[in-house]
Amino acid sequence: MRVGERRLLGRSGVPVTALSFGSAAIGGLYAPVPAGDDAVRRALSLGMRYLDTAPHYGAGTAERLLGEVLKAMPRDSYTISTKVGRLLRPRRPGEEPDDQGFAGEPPVKREWDFSRDGVRRSLEGSLERLGLDRVDVLLLHDPDEHEEQVYAEAYPALAELRDEGIVGAIGAGMNQAEMLTRFVRRLDLDVVLCAGRYTLLDQSALRELLPACAERGTSVVIGGVYNSGLLAGGTTYDYTAAPAELLERVARLRLVCDGHGVPLRAAALRFPLGHPAVASVLTGCRTPAEAEDNAAMFEMDIPASLWTDLRDGGLLAADVPVPSRGAR
Repeated sequence: MRVGERRLLGRSGVPVTALSFGSAAIGGLYAPVPAGDDAVRRALSLGMRYLDTAPHYGAGTAERLLGEVLKAMPRDSYTISTKVGRLLRPRRPGEEPDDQGFAGEPPVKREWDFSRDGVRRSLEGSLERLGLDRVDVLLLHDPDEHEEQVYAEAYPALAELRDEGIVGAIGAGMNQAEMLTRFVRRLDLDVVLCAGRYTLLDQSALRELLPACAERGTSVVIGGVYNSGLLAGGTTYDYTAAPAELLERVARLRLVCDGHGVPLRAAALRFPLGHPAVASVLTGCRTPAEAEDNAAMFEMDIPASLWTDLRDGGLLAADVPVPSRGAR
């Protein structure tokens, strides 16, 4: 499978690449990124032509950085998504900075707003930071505490923007599968971005979300495939210290992968694409070297026997779909 292999989001006609670029890292997540623009350029050159961002990532930092890189590129050479739900405003005198885990943020505050006006204002701010007149995909961002407002205001606002041709596809991005499933069943979404819930460690999205997406023709983008680093050699799971039982499970996963000469992170990157509803895997890259490593891991040839051994070892259930060699 190639990094730049293209698929369409639902019925929207908006293309994404099989491996895509998530911009939270270059927004300064956990630590400053001195040359995030170089990471973006390298990712693009390797075929990651779908880029996802949000006002939340570094309080606008990631959007501005992407805008600087993309202004030199033909507009039809990439697909970009951003998100709504958090408005950015200047910090007032004496206000404490936001503590959201991003280093080097500008002096602004985030405010939740899923109203119709908030959705449109958020998009306007994103377009200004990106230096664009449109985005291809617009997503509701983490509306966990705002579900009823999504139905009443935010979704109708997204649908209006799609009908007006201002955005090509609409959806929602969250770290949970349950609410996304309700959205897919109740709303006309082109795509959902589900982070951390369809990985080698957590297939909870397979219970209801992925079947609902397959039934409704809604595409899925999977983020968080390393579960906050645990599947890439780290010790954190969902942003906290991993419990002993997960550390032991990862050790068993790695042992099987090593037996086939396949790095665990390569299997983790490719695993979600075994499900037919999954259109793209989203990964963050802080440096050109990380972009190169992710691309190399993604394109590695993974034998079918590896997935068989994971099933035989009780590390994947028998009904979990797995990638087939050479399959789209």
